[in-house]
Amino acid sequence: MTRPGSDPAGAAREQVLVSAGALARDLDGADPPALLDVRWALDRPDGRADFVSGHLPGAVYVYLESELAAPPSPAAGRHPLPAPAALQSAARRWGLRHGRPVVTYDDVGGTSAARAWWLLRWAGLSRVRILDGGLPAWRAADLPLETGAVTPEPGDVVLPVAAGAEPAMPTVDTDTVAAMPGSGVVLDARAGERYRGEDEPVDPRAGHIPGALSAPTADNLDAEARFRTAGELRDRFTRLGATGDAPVAVYCGSGVTAAHEVAALASIGVRAALYPGSWSQWSADPERPAATGDSAQRTWQA
Repeated sequence: MTRPGSDPAGAAREQVLVSAGALARDLDGADPPALLDVRWALDRPDGRADFVSGHLPGAVYVYLESELAAPPSPAAGRHPLPAPAALQSAARRWGLRHGRPVVTYDDVGGTSAARAWWLLRWAGLSRVRILDGGLPAWRAADLPLETGAVTPEPGDVVLPVAAGAEPAMPTVDTDTVAAMPGSGVVLDARAGERYRGEDEPVDPRAGHIPGALSAPTADNLDAEARFRTAGELRDRFTRLGATGDAPVAVYCGSGVTAAHEVAALASIGVRAALYPGSWSQWSADPERPAATGDSAQRTWQA
């Protein structure tokens, strides 16, 4: 019997990630995927200029701030989930069509592309993957780039969630994540100094959700900004108790890089819920406590 979280055949990883070489072959095949360029950073959210200067052939730029999030608010956080109808409208602007697979990428190890991956999976599309290693991996494979702006033909995709279906990826709200430590595992995907409360550059208060464990998103990646091997990821999350034997939830600052952690867990067969409001929502509520230090931390090192 296969235990939760194990994936000896690598099937789970192949459903989440695609290598540059495999993507190049897919693009030349009978069922080429649509490509979404999701270049974004906390200090430089608009990556359109970078897209214009060089992107994968046929890719479309996706602006995370307005197309992968609803307007921010203290009550909902910095990157609330978009309304299903708004996400479907955006997906059609990107040229997504019924039944066509999708690959998302960025230039930061998938940490922003994972937001598009997660949202489209949440919305009910199953054939969505992340380019492992992103644009640097594509360049390292000496594969071609295009330049200039791209305006695709409008697509006809129907997102099941926009048609009334239940979301296909789990989420948790603030009350649920507050009650999880002890009965489940809550992972904080931010950098360690933000978890410990030593630094908080964006949100109202420093610290972390009491009982959450520090699990920085950056540790999902190797030195080349590609996802670690299945064995390394399994070892990492087993040490954190995130094996799938108990509920797992992940948060970050605003629900963006936490999606990368959900993807890393999915790549080893562990289903994890996203806390969309994340620390930006939690810390804006003065009634919610903030823990500091390493009291709940379990360590992992490659």
